[in-house]
Amino acid sequence: MRVFHGFDALPHFTHPAVTVGSYDGVHSGHLALLRTLADTARAQGGESVVLTFEPHPRITLGKAEGLRLLTSLEEKTCLLERQGIDNLIVIPFDRAFSSLSPDEFIRSYLVQRVGAEALVVGFNHRFGRDKQGCYDYLGSHGFGLRVVEVGECDVDAEKVSSTVIRRLVAQGDMARAARLLAHPYLVIGTAERNRIRTDEPLKLLPPPGEYDVHIGGIPARLSVGAAQELIIRDGCPDGRAVLTF
Repeated sequence: MRVFHGFDALPHFTHPAVTVGSYDGVHSGHLALLRTLADTARAQGGESVVLTFEPHPRITLGKAEGLRLLTSLEEKTCLLERQGIDNLIVIPFDRAFSSLSPDEFIRSYLVQRVGAEALVVGFNHRFGRDKQGCYDYLGSHGFGLRVVEVGECDVDAEKVSSTVIRRLVAQGDMARAARLLAHPYLVIGTAERNRIRTDEPLKLLPPPGEYDVHIGGIPARLSVGAAQELIIRDGCPDGRAVLTF
């Protein structure tokens, strides 16, 4: 998967099918949309392109109180790559970008800079300044885009959303969180002397306690301390560490 930061040095994409969103957690609802994206790109002989934001829009908009993230940018990139996405564009989400109208965003960025031919959106997707844009807006403004809408996703009759999964992780219900994610909960950090430090200060970790995990694919026992320190009881090599619950 190719990763681009910003819009200034983008290559020519071949018949790109595009989707846009925070994709925090890359959960089962996101996966349904990403599968549709890949299918749409393949059907038109093109490439799949995901646009995401860094930092999270709530941070830029001053609404980050209480915000915890299921995935750092590195973790999100890893999970998207596993889905076979061809290209990821990381949008620097600053005040200027947040003030774009839906029309400006679609015409100036998706169409002119990315060259989007198809846009895949979730059933509740909204975009642009004050979230003015939506599926109906896209269909009525003649952007020349083929718009594909993906419906709501349930797992075991439970609605899937990043908010629901955050609540489960905060409660330490990692098995249920993994079920809604459709993959184990992922933590990527740096290990030193059996301790793992995460790079994302807003990364959501489970509450203090003992957890069965895998580190680098090997079963291990993890202690989460009161100050959210991560300690591998069985020991682990220093360096970059990939931890799954």
